[in-house]
Parts: sequence; C-alpha cells; structure tokens
Amino acid sequence: MHKYVFKRLLMLIPVILGVSFLVFFIMSLAPGDTARSILGETAPQEAVEALREELGLNDPVLVRYYHYMVDLLHGDLGESYKSGQPVFSEVMARFPATLKLAFWGMLFAVTLSIPIGIISATKQYSITDSVSMVLALLGVATPNFWLGLMLIIGFSLHLKWFPSGGDAGWRSLVLPVITLGTGCMASITRITRSSMLEVVRQDYIRTAKAKGVSSRVVIYKHALKNALIPVVTVVGLQFGSLLGGAVLTESVFSWPGVGTYLVNSIKAKDTPAVLGCVIIFCICFSIVNLVVDILYAYIDPRIKSKYK
Repeated sequence: MHKYVFKRLLMLIPVILGVSFLVFFIMSLAPGDTARSILGETAPQEAVEALREELGLNDPVLVRYYHYMVDLLHGDLGESYKSGQPVFSEVMARFPATLKLAFWGMLFAVTLSIPIGIISATKQYSITDSVSMVLALLGVATPNFWLGLMLIIGFSLHLKWFPSGGDAGWRSLVLPVITLGTGCMASITRITRSSMLEVVRQDYIRTAKAKGVSSRVVIYKHALKNALIPVVTVVGLQFGSLLGGAVLTESVFSWPGVGTYLVNSIKAKDTPAVLGCVIIFCICFSIVNLVVDILYAYIDPRIKSKYK
C-alpha cells in the first residue's frame, strides 16, 4: 500500500508540469497587456514599459516558464502581479471558503442522491423511478450559473429568504450549496441506480431472499456494500471537481473563495495567480483521487490484496 501511495504521489510531478505549461502558454496568448491593466489606461507608456521589464514580461515565453518552474521547485508560487502579495498566501486565505462550499455541496448531494438511487433501483420502472430519473437528467443538463441566477431571483430577490451573495452565516450557504450540489446529486443518483440494479440481479442476492432475509437487510447490508465501488468513484471525482469547478458558482454568488480570485486574476491577466490556483486545484484533485483508491481497499478486500 505504501509503495502504491508513493507511486501515485510521484505521478503528480508530470501532471503539474503538463498542466502548468498549458496554462502558462494559454495565458501568454490571451489578449491584453498585464502591465497596462495594472497601471491603468491613463498610465504613460514609459511607466508601462518599465513595469513590463520589471516583471520580466519582455522575455520569451519559455524563459519565463523556466524561471517560474525554478521558483516552484523551491516551493514558491510567485507573487501576484496585481496585489504584489505571495500567491500561496492569497490562495490559502481563500481556500477554506471554497472547501466549505464544496464540502456542504457534496454532503447535500450524497445525502439525497444515494437514497433516491436505491429507491429507484428497488422500484424499477415505477412512477418513483421515472420521476427520479427525469429529475436527475434535468439536474445533469442544467448549467450551474443559470440555476444560481434563478435561485437568486426567486429566493433572494422576490421571497427575500436568503442573501444573494457573500459569506455571512449559514443562510448565505443555502443557495450556493443547492446550486453546486444539484449537478453532483443527479450524477450520483444515476450511478447509484445503475450499480444497484446490477448487484440486485446477482445470484447471492436471490439466495439471500430465498432464505427469508428481509428486503431491508438484503438491500442495505449486502447489495449496497457491493454497489459502492462505482458510487465512491463518482463521489470522489465530483468532490475534486467541486474544489476546482466552483468558479462559476462562486462568481454568481460573490463567494470569497479561490474561484472568484481565479476569475479576477484571469481578467487582470495575472499569470502567477492563475497558475497558483490551477496548481493547488490539481494537487487537491489528485489527492482526492488517491483517497478514493485507498477507500476501495476498505470496501472490497479483493482490491486490498492487489495492493499487497
């Protein structure tokens, strides 16, 4: 197990190299002048050229990327062009807000989706199953930003039940959590139903029923445990996506997280800040996937034997 974890952590190195190079290259091709956006449109051209020279923006792309990676190897994510503060400090100051939003969004999704998926599987082709799958399909197809705007118009603007943005207590969490968790809930519901349908058709399930074991024990003790592998996979992938994919939701609700910081950095063409956010998200996503793989060993002993 330890060797497997070590190998997975080593795989982070080429992933970070590839992702950082792509983002750095794309940011260099983006229109706009970083120095001009920092100093403003009314700044004299001499000041703009001096700032470009100070930030190293006149160097070739590969030279700038090389200097950035040398600093990264020393644990330095660079300094933000816009604020002049260390990117790592800026990201870590906002990361707890993003983690809180992702955690509650995933908890909301898992709490509702797994029971709905189990009920849909045990009552296949019923009205409950049909309604659940239609709602799940709508949840997958609904864009987060549109759902967020509709929730703001309905529950904040008209009903005035919840605030429209910011992080000011549990009431400000409700709308962004629903927005973020709806798509995840739909995906987890569908995979739970599919996995449960595959398991309940196995011979040992029919044998347990023939021995007189109650349906509740058969479903929750025998079938659900064996159906958890694909469910855990999707939950892990969705949680990793929430950490890095809450950008639109945070922007819609003015949530003070890394997503909002990333959007503002892209607008300002603040390459170190954008790269820092992407690298942190990449590391978090890889760690979440590693934790999911380790959980497999505790769910299915056969997988644990392969690790050994």
